[in-house]
Amino acid sequence: MSNQYEMRLSGSGGQGLILGGIILAESALNDGKNAVQSQSYGPEARGGASKAEVIISDNNINYPKVRDCDMLLSLTQIACDKYIDSLKKDGVLIIDNSVAAPERDDIKIYSLPIIEIATEKIGKPMVANIVALAVINQITKITSNESLEKAVLKRVPRGTEEININALKEGYKLAEVNE
Repeated sequence: MSNQYEMRLSGSGGQGLILGGIILAESALNDGKNAVQSQSYGPEARGGASKAEVIISDNNINYPKVRDCDMLLSLTQIACDKYIDSLKKDGVLIIDNSVAAPERDDIKIYSLPIIEIATEKIGKPMVANIVALAVINQITKITSNESLEKAVLKRVPRGTEEININALKEGYKLAEVNE
């Protein structure tokens, strides 16, 4: 990792991406790194566009907002279309396979069935955010898997720990197959 890694998690409200950003930042803190997390919602809390931004660094973070991101996660077409221009050259784009890949040959694109895995394999569409976090971590190696698991367990609702750990495992498997 260079001194700073900027990430944007985007999709629609209700997909848990704000929580995902918080978990990712906390995971980095668990690894002894610096992290800043911010978020914004569209006009509608559920169903509107939402994004969470996370900056992880080994050094001090001087500006808390993501300008040009190193990694963009988009779970919806609207989010991808809205934020694709903020992805740096040589950046990583992770999209749900329901999203059409943009016409860019200067980035690495991973099109994966994130929502389908959450819905079909885990049986809970609401854990797509946790599946996505595992995919992000497997691809970027931004934090340790142990720190990510610890942050997930700390932040998810009581009684959902097992489902969320299964979502992490499925996300890791999904990313491994596509590395």
